[in-house]
Amino acid sequence: MKKLFRSGVLLSLLCLILAACSGGQQSSGNGDEGSSGDSGKKKYAIVFKSEGNPYGEKQSEGFKKAVEEVGGEVILRAPAQPTVEGQISIIEELISQKVDVIAISGNDPDALQPVLQKAMNQGIKVLSLDSAVNKDSRMVHVNQADPERVGRIQIEAVAEMINFEGQIAILSATSQATNQNIWIEWMKKELEEPEYSKMELVKVAYGDDLRDKSVSETEALLQSYPDLKAIIAPTTVGIAAASKVIQDKGLTGKVIVTGLGLPSEMAEYIKSGVSPWMYLWNPIDVGYLSGYAAHALVEGEITGEAGDKFTAGDLGEYEVVETDSGTEILLGDPFKFDVENIDEWKDIY
Repeated sequence: MKKLFRSGVLLSLLCLILAACSGGQQSSGNGDEGSSGDSGKKKYAIVFKSEGNPYGEKQSEGFKKAVEEVGGEVILRAPAQPTVEGQISIIEELISQKVDVIAISGNDPDALQPVLQKAMNQGIKVLSLDSAVNKDSRMVHVNQADPERVGRIQIEAVAEMINFEGQIAILSATSQATNQNIWIEWMKKELEEPEYSKMELVKVAYGDDLRDKSVSETEALLQSYPDLKAIIAPTTVGIAAASKVIQDKGLTGKVIVTGLGLPSEMAEYIKSGVSPWMYLWNPIDVGYLSGYAAHALVEGEITGEAGDKFTAGDLGEYEVVETDSGTEILLGDPFKFDVENIDEWKDIY
């Protein structure tokens, strides 16, 4: 009898322990912490355009650094190819994971709206960076620089390089990339100025931010326009691909390449004269600023309305501004990289 009693007591205690453990796990998943999960940390997700994009990797690096500084958990995601369908699938997964914030560099300005609105309706903070989604799909956009200056400065540069005369082409990313399209519109407006009357924009080609396609599009431009004087590639993948084609074909000095590129990838071509100079901002800083903007949204420091202010770690204070396409946070002006300073930057990013 004593043995049976002891066994019964032990069995009862075991059941109580198992019930307590089960109840604890349920509370962790459905309690007040919600999306913070078992770690107790807020979940910050960043979704870039595609895997293997060096610019995107640097941007995500900056985002990760900021999130770690504020004590959050970072989730880095990107589809295998730069498609909107791939991004939609990832966002659906992030919604099911109950993340606290999604920062996205959009592959399409409008097609992501239903899934991003779904995320916001479930309490997830949404912002875009680098390539904006429309203003109804996010709370605020983090922009690298004033789009007008980015567009106009590339025409100013290429005009100086070819002495304001000759045929030029643009090698863009995807036809739906909002940042690329806005810059190209400003390039076209700049070309309307009288000093560019002897310059002709013959084509806007799209390499889809894929190296092989950017190479083939560059080769097609050279074949279709034998008198081409310059290629503007406002995409880090495109400018490196176009520069390699020009160098490999022995066209250095005959066809100029400029645009937006990573110093680490373009140092060789700037030194050899394929690209006299180019522009960019620090993609690490774009990601870092976005990480702090995400934190400010999650903590309720800002709502994405014009006039909101917050401190972005080492970058200092920023203010949300109103634009025609919604509210934005501007990182700063584009920076010129040339033979004089490229060695200082090529090992940084």
